[in-house]
Amino acid sequence: MLRRHLLKLLAASPLIAMSPRELLPVVGLGTFVVFDVAPHAPEMAELREVLKTFVAGGGSVVDSSPMYGRAESAVGELASELALRPSLFLATKVWTTGRAAGIRQMQNSLRVMRTPRIDLMQVHNLLDLETHLKTLREWKQAGTIRYLGITHYHSGAYRELEQLLKTRDYDFAQFNYSLAEREAETRLLAVAAETGTAVIINRPFAHGALFAKVKNQVLPAWAAEFDCASWAQFFLKYILGHPAVTCVIPGSGKVRHMADNLGAGKGRLPDETLRRRMVEYLGRL
Repeated sequence: MLRRHLLKLLAASPLIAMSPRELLPVVGLGTFVVFDVAPHAPEMAELREVLKTFVAGGGSVVDSSPMYGRAESAVGELASELALRPSLFLATKVWTTGRAAGIRQMQNSLRVMRTPRIDLMQVHNLLDLETHLKTLREWKQAGTIRYLGITHYHSGAYRELEQLLKTRDYDFAQFNYSLAEREAETRLLAVAAETGTAVIINRPFAHGALFAKVKNQVLPAWAAEFDCASWAQFFLKYILGHPAVTCVIPGSGKVRHMADNLGAGKGRLPDETLRRRMVEYLGRL
């Protein structure tokens, strides 16, 4: 069974009402590049099976963005065709400047994702944050979105993210973290834990750099101590082993990759001693 994390979100004000007992599967699905596919492209058949495999394996969190080309539309089309919307936790983003433009973009996301409500709306890369935060609070109160969040993809934004999380205005924060990019361990993950902010991790494979590093390398035998059967699971279980992480969203455009990634959310996770060993082992390669 796929491991799930309890959302322990802290309500920042009476306008931000949370469900304190909601559970999220720890392995989600990122759609950057892989879901940017034309409606009748051959790849859509594979993506249909990816989404079916994802839900059948216990997954629910699907993360997208207007900046990902046709990804939102592909998710909406497939979820509708397969009648999977009730099983999904849909997350997307607003990525523009100005209140009116932000509203138009988010309304379009609702339309192309074929849903009356988005589970999580995030301000992408903090663009025009204050403007969009006001709208997101209104939409949350109206029930058009369930949670609101902020995202970034680079450690250069961590100091700003830390300060924003301390305001407790945000239910979720999404940022990069992996065995190749460990800067979030310095402070950001601790701040998320302190403020009760749910954490979604992007770039878990560092855009493929981790796979390049272990090319032709055999998985160490001691990986079995945390039920790890592949390098993808090795990288993902390292992230999920951090107690502040809620969910990781590797991009998956192939069924075999989706099934492998889901395996990271099953069985044991590495404790802190094993996580240090993983860092040391990779550093010697």
